[in-house]
Amino acid sequence: MGKSPNTVAIGNLRLGGERPVFILGPCVIESEAFIREIGPAIRDIARDAGVDFIFKASYDKANRSSIKSFRGTGCEAGCRLLAEVGAELGVPVTTDVHTAEEIIIAADFIDVLQIPAFLCRQTDLIETAAKTGRVVNVKKGQFLAPWDVKNIADKLDAFGCENYFFTERGTSFGYNNLVADMRSIPWMQEDGLRVVFDATHSVQRPGGEGTSSGGDGRLAPVLARSAVAAGCDGVFMETHPDPSKALSDGPNQVPLDRLGGVLTQLREIYTLVRRTTA
Repeated sequence: MGKSPNTVAIGNLRLGGERPVFILGPCVIESEAFIREIGPAIRDIARDAGVDFIFKASYDKANRSSIKSFRGTGCEAGCRLLAEVGAELGVPVTTDVHTAEEIIIAADFIDVLQIPAFLCRQTDLIETAAKTGRVVNVKKGQFLAPWDVKNIADKLDAFGCENYFFTERGTSFGYNNLVADMRSIPWMQEDGLRVVFDATHSVQRPGGEGTSSGGDGRLAPVLARSAVAAGCDGVFMETHPDPSKALSDGPNQVPLDRLGGVLTQLREIYTLVRRTTA
């Protein structure tokens, strides 16, 4: 066995503590009105389920299948909006960043900077994010083995980042398909790392619809239960009032009206696992 990970401080939250941390929100900022409406709805659902959460939405979906796909609002406007909504909700906020220039802008507003999976080994991005002093979440690339992320952790350490974690989001398996290997969670934790499981993108079928990604959103809660049972420290889960009308990643998002039951169940599994392994 490797070393035990430290908890990661995210505002008043502690990733890896007695309570699970959830990263919840829609895939993309579809509009200001949309974000201001769904944010309070998720807050109320999380409160009723008795869970802590970080609010998530993307200001730009830079990695889309088609040139015709919806992108988002842009970096500064999106980050400013997320910061305002997060302050109103009383929760930290996160979004994905794509360039060093975007990181510098986002760091003024965002609590957790998310490095996308396909960019997870870009040293300039890692360095810029690390030096902001913000919490950094690196999504494990679909092309990496679990033990490969230790090299990314070494970069974060070298650049002075004290609070960071990794997100498991599946591994490429043939064409337009991903497989989530739950063994990756304890393997990364044995390297002293905190691990969140991305239930949304682990059920994605990249490019599976030709000009967009497909997915099996109904299986997202199933994989989330498996990951929490395997000992993950938190769960990333996108949600939408009507996934069929979502402007990005609709097939993978959990319907908002089902989110509460999913969160309650995951909280109970997390508590059971931590109690029996303490």
